[in-house]
Amino acid sequence: MTRKIGLIAATAAFLALAACNTVNGAGKDIKSAGTAISDASGEPKK
Repeated sequence: MTRKIGLIAATAAFLALAACNTVNGAGKDIKSAGTAISDASGEPKK
């Protein structure tokens, strides 16, 4: 029983870390897309 709980806890920790990495990567992608759109608009930066 203890081994099963440990396995579940390790799996949950792995998934949580993977989710953080995915969200971080998505944030960087969205930021770069926003920058590209701003640059393409032709308006001067403030």
